[in-house]
Amino acid sequence: MDSLKLTLHPDKTLLTNFQEGFRFLGHGFLDNAIFPVESNTAKSPKYSSTEVESQLEEGGKKKSLEEQETETTESEVLPTAFSSTTTIENVELKLAKKFANRITWSREMATLYLLEAGTTIYKDNQRFGIWIPDKNNDNNRVEIPIREVERILIFGNIQLTTPVIQTCLDKKIVVLFLASSGQYKGHVWNLDSTHLDNELVQVKKHGNVEFQLPVCQAIVRGKLMNSRQLLLRLNRKRQVPDVAKAIAGINTDILAVDSVKNIDSLRGYEGISAARYFPALGKLISNSAFSFSLRNRQPPQDPVNSLLSFGYTLLFNNVLSLIIAEGLSPYFGNFHYGEEKKPYLAFDLMEEFRSPIVDSFVLWFINSSAVKPKDFESVITTGGVYLKPGPRKVFLEQFEQRMNESISHPDIQSQVCYRQVIQLQIRRYKRYLLHGEAYEPFWRI
Repeated sequence: MDSLKLTLHPDKTLLTNFQEGFRFLGHGFLDNAIFPVESNTAKSPKYSSTEVESQLEEGGKKKSLEEQETETTESEVLPTAFSSTTTIENVELKLAKKFANRITWSREMATLYLLEAGTTIYKDNQRFGIWIPDKNNDNNRVEIPIREVERILIFGNIQLTTPVIQTCLDKKIVVLFLASSGQYKGHVWNLDSTHLDNELVQVKKHGNVEFQLPVCQAIVRGKLMNSRQLLLRLNRKRQVPDVAKAIAGINTDILAVDSVKNIDSLRGYEGISAARYFPALGKLISNSAFSFSLRNRQPPQDPVNSLLSFGYTLLFNNVLSLIIAEGLSPYFGNFHYGEEKKPYLAFDLMEEFRSPIVDSFVLWFINSSAVKPKDFESVITTGGVYLKPGPRKVFLEQFEQRMNESISHPDIQSQVCYRQVIQLQIRRYKRYLLHGEAYEPFWRI
C-alpha cells in the first residue's frame, strides 16, 4: 500500500471474520449467510446474528417509531430492530433464541445491558463471555466481540471478573452500575478519559452566574420547545382542548425564559411548564388500560410514571457516558445542584432530550399496546411500581431502536442517530465552556 502511496482509512477499515460477521458493499456476511442489509449508522460496518433472527421472524419493512407516533393504534405491532424483504436460508444462528431475552444487545447498539441476577461476564481472548444462570442448561453462554461494545449497563447483582474490568479500563468502555429498578449507583471509567485542563475550567466557572445563566436559559428553552413540539405533533389530529391550552401556556413560558435574570426564577418557569405539560401528555394516551395526570418519582407510583422514570434513567446513563467520553467531568452542573456529589451536568444536558426521546417513545409504547397493566409489579420494599423482567427487556430493545433512529442536526450535513445528537450537544457545551461560543439547544422540529 505504501508503494502505491495509499493508506487505509481507520474508520472504514475493519479486521474481522465470517464467524463474527460484517457488512460489505450493502450486504451482511455471517457464517455461511449472505444477505442485503440497511445501514443506519455512521460507524464501521457491523452485523449481529440477532438481526438475522429478526429478519427471519418479521420480514417486511416497518415504519420508524417517529412515523408511528402520530398514527399509532392499538392493533399495531412492535417494529423490529432490523428488517428486510429477503428470506434467508441455511443460516446457523450463533445466539440461540432461548438466550435472546436474557441479555439485550446488538452491534448497532454498542450498549450491553445485563439484567439477569447472577449473571457473570468474563473475558475470553477478544470477546466478552456472558454466563447466564440456568438450572436446566449448562451450556448457557453468549460471546460478544469486545470491539463492538462502547458501554455496559449493570442492573442489580451482576458479576464482572477482574480481566473484564481491566479490559473496560484499557478500551475506555464505561461501566455503569444501577439498581435492579434502574436507579444510578455509580460508574467506572478510564483515567485517560479525565482531562485535567477541561476540569480546571469547569471548576473555575462553577458558580459563575455570567457563565451559568445563558446556558441554563438555553437548556430550559430547548426543553420547553421540545415539550411544546411533541404536544403539537400528537394533538394535530386529535385537537384536545386541554392539550391546546397547555401548548399556549408553554408558549408563554418560552417567551419568559430569556428575560429571566437569575437561575432560581428560571427553575420556577421550568416547574410551571412541567405542571402544564405532563397532564396534557396524559390526555394523549389512547390506550384505555392506562391513565396519567401527575408526574411522580422515587419511587414511581403507577405504570406510566414507571415507564417515564425508566426511560429517563436510560437517557441519563447515555448522556453521562458521552460526557465522560468527551473529557468533561459530569459533576459540575449549572442548572441542577445539591449538597450530594452527583453527575449534575448529565442531569442538565439530558433535559432537552426528555420529550423527543423518552416521552414520545413511552407514549408510543403504551398506545401501540406493546405493554399491558399485567407487565408491572409493586415492590413492597420501595413502595414503587416497576416493569417485570420480561417486559423490561422489550422496553430496552425498543428504546435502543429509538436511540438508533436517524434524524437531522444542524452541525452535520448527514443524518445521525439520537446518541450522536447527544454527543454533538455535549460538544456544543464544551465549545461554550472552553471558547465562549454560545450554546444552542437541540430542538426537534
